[in-house]
Amino acid sequence: MVASHLTRRAVLAALGACALTAKAANARGYIDLEWTDLVPEGQPAIPPDLQSLIQHDGPSLSSQQPPSQGVRTDWNGEIVRLPGFIVPIDYSGTGVTAFILVPFVGACIHVPPPPANQLVFVTTEKPYESTGLFEPVNVIGMFGTASTSTQLADIAYALSADHIEPF
Repeated sequence: MVASHLTRRAVLAALGACALTAKAANARGYIDLEWTDLVPEGQPAIPPDLQSLIQHDGPSLSSQQPPSQGVRTDWNGEIVRLPGFIVPIDYSGTGVTAFILVPFVGACIHVPPPPANQLVFVTTEKPYESTGLFEPVNVIGMFGTASTSTQLADIAYALSADHIEPF
């Protein structure tokens, strides 16, 4: 009788510990994403030819954007955190209120844009005081698929930012 009583206590204690661990792991309130998470399984993330510099006297960079090979809908409606670099689209005062989040420095500006499934259109109510194009940031907010087209590129994802912080 004593042995089964201790076993029951041990099981209850273990279940309680698991519940606390799960709660602590989820306490941050967002899902950490990487750029490879945005690409459908089996598709290349960023073509190697886009990661090197090109000549600036050629055709417009947006015309050189490779086609997207689909999107992932796994995180639609979820709060996520995604690192990247800011390509400003709209300002309020000196702060950026809309921008393209890109996976590497110079995307859309110095090299052709990556495929649409490697770009995220970010909007924020509170303008972010960016220090420049080469500043890495983490963006936290509601994520989803949303086809958007700008002068710079076609974009497959959108993120409504609740919080933007230096990386």
